[in-house]
Amino acid sequence: MNAVGAESVDRVAVQVDRLCWSGVLLGLAFTMTNVQQFAAQGAAAWSLPWCTAWLLDPMVSVVLLAILRAEQVTARHGVGTGRWVRAAKWFTLAATYVMNTWEAFTAGSPAGVVLHSVPPLVVFVAAEAVTDLRDKLGTAMAVSRSAAFMNAALQTSARPAATAPAEVETDLSAPGPGGSAGKDSQRRHRTSFTEYLTVAREARTPETVVSPAWVREVTGCSRGLSSRLAATLITENGGDAR
Repeated sequence: MNAVGAESVDRVAVQVDRLCWSGVLLGLAFTMTNVQQFAAQGAAAWSLPWCTAWLLDPMVSVVLLAILRAEQVTARHGVGTGRWVRAAKWFTLAATYVMNTWEAFTAGSPAGVVLHSVPPLVVFVAAEAVTDLRDKLGTAMAVSRSAAFMNAALQTSARPAATAPAEVETDLSAPGPGGSAGKDSQRRHRTSFTEYLTVAREARTPETVVSPAWVREVTGCSRGLSSRLAATLITENGGDAR
């Protein structure tokens, strides 16, 4: 897979992310009416209990969306969440399901139970899948970029290793040929690809999910070089981003 393939994977990842979140939002919007009826308990329309009943579902849904979004970002960087985060996610999902299906269960209507179970279950499945899908698509993108860089390296293998591109310049004052340090020209030290790679290897742990963003965070390299470094690290680990 070449660089064009990597860009294609990137576009697909964005599309999948948007479609999954659209499904989650639509599912939560569908459940809002059922939860409002559950909370209103037959109150007159536009009365105070009827109006405040509309607040129950958004209250639960906003917390759920915040947790799902946070989990997506932390998973991308290989950071695990705690017990309270998982408990809050499962509690909000369970609360949404119970409030949607309660009246159908009490009425003994199997069709109603199925109808009101589908949206909360879709939200639950999408919530679990969206993070994993994003992680796997990120891995596929890194692997495809790795293959592209390896092909490019094979085509330019005749070039001396010493000409590897440098990314970051650091000014180091050094005495010039003719006088004091204040009048001397400054020597430029360039951080090489190998030096960046060494820093990333030392910072990597068994739990780390290698990605360009993680590489930039631990090495401070540029965005363009971070993709090459991430691809190299993944290749060294047999194509596994972890």
